[in-house]
Amino acid sequence: MNRYEKEHIAKMSPKYRPIGAWGYFGYTLLFSLPIIGFIAWLICACSGSNINRRSFARSYFCAFLIGLIIALVALTIILAVSGAFKGGFNIENIMQSLQQFFAGLVEKIKGLVPQQ
Repeated sequence: MNRYEKEHIAKMSPKYRPIGAWGYFGYTLLFSLPIIGFIAWLICACSGSNINRRSFARSYFCAFLIGLIIALVALTIILAVSGAFKGGFNIENIMQSLQQFFAGLVEKIKGLVPQQ
């Protein structure tokens, strides 16, 4: 960053000042914390003190929702393929199917690892 850019940023209102790469990295770590991060996430997403921080918090929320939807779709596909829904929506049947699915997956992975 040259001198002109630094002077221009210093003259900007705090509301519009850019956040550096380390700032984004720090906010990512903060938002990843279980309870404290969620609270900080909500505060940053609703705060108007810095537009860039607010936009980043909102984009993090969108990424979280997309990840959650993908995880739920993947879980539904795994349950459907493993036959968990054959007797209706029974939690015992679903848990048994998940155990069988992951036990089979572990056995396949063990078969790929060379024995000593």
